[in-house]
Amino acid sequence: MKFARPKRPRRPLLVPAALAALAALVPGALAVAATAVPTELPSPEKGLNLLVVGLDTRKGVTEEEKERFRLGGQECDCTDVIMLVHVSAENDRVDVVGLPRDSLTAFPADHRDRRTGKVHGAHPAKINSAWAEGGPSFAVETVESMTGLPVHRYLEIDFRRFMDTVDRVDGGVPVCTAQPLKDPATGIDLQPGTKRVGGGEALQYVRSRKADGQMDFGRIQKQQKFVVNTLRQLHEGVLDDPARLREFAATLRGTAEGERAISTAELLTLAARLRELPPDRTEFATVPVRDFNPAIEGVGSTVAWDEEGAAEVFGRLREDRPLPVAGDVAPSLIPAATYRPATGSSLICP
Repeated sequence: MKFARPKRPRRPLLVPAALAALAALVPGALAVAATAVPTELPSPEKGLNLLVVGLDTRKGVTEEEKERFRLGGQECDCTDVIMLVHVSAENDRVDVVGLPRDSLTAFPADHRDRRTGKVHGAHPAKINSAWAEGGPSFAVETVESMTGLPVHRYLEIDFRRFMDTVDRVDGGVPVCTAQPLKDPATGIDLQPGTKRVGGGEALQYVRSRKADGQMDFGRIQKQQKFVVNTLRQLHEGVLDDPARLREFAATLRGTAEGERAISTAELLTLAARLRELPPDRTEFATVPVRDFNPAIEGVGSTVAWDEEGAAEVFGRLREDRPLPVAGDVAPSLIPAATYRPATGSSLICP
């Protein structure tokens, strides 16, 4: 099946980072604006790892937007989207692994809670609370501890920046579904087929986890699909305008500070490195999951990783090798969580 638009030259797609409220990525064609930008983006021998998180915060969102897009709930001030992006050393492959927000982890002793100033002892926690307790650096350290991979750069995106970034895409972003999607929590209501959405409705789509019975695992898949189709839609106008490309990258990056935070110049440089990467050289997966853990007091219900499967996934990335195929990892006891990697080309809406 061919996905190139008629009468337009085929251009490669690129997935160097994640666009989402969660996950947000930068298109390879941004390379046209990057050639004169100095950067110190590293080139590790075993590939570059970028941690992308989507923050559940309403800062900068208007009251009208909160009501219209069902954003009036209590914000968790945590990372509802967590994606680890691996760019191969040869810049010929990108692997994106979603980490469920409810993944069980353990925080070490003697770390200080930035919200209260209290020094904590070691305790169990959900992975998404690392940012809330210790900020970007602690979120990075937690992911490094759980995966065994070094995180070289970090990108965080909140609700406001996600909507603004999507609204810079001409005509909106295509979302598609084979079955009706109706989520009373986010307000999304989609009939089978393809529809183009702007920033607010896009946020409803990528936040939805009650529309298809797939819980957070279905939401991760929606986010990954949205990333690919955002890149696809950037072919309409944005990619041919260097000024708009720079504005898109700057909107995506924002002004947040943090340890190892990627800069706008580095995003553009990364895009330049990957300008020839086609969508079938990108792959999306969710970390292998075994089952739900029994509820833990003070933590709640959490997700248990399949330790053997996760070790295989991150071990391959550590050696700069492709992700294992689905059959190499045992099925999850949660059907929706069974490990099924997908190429970027398979996620493009028809």
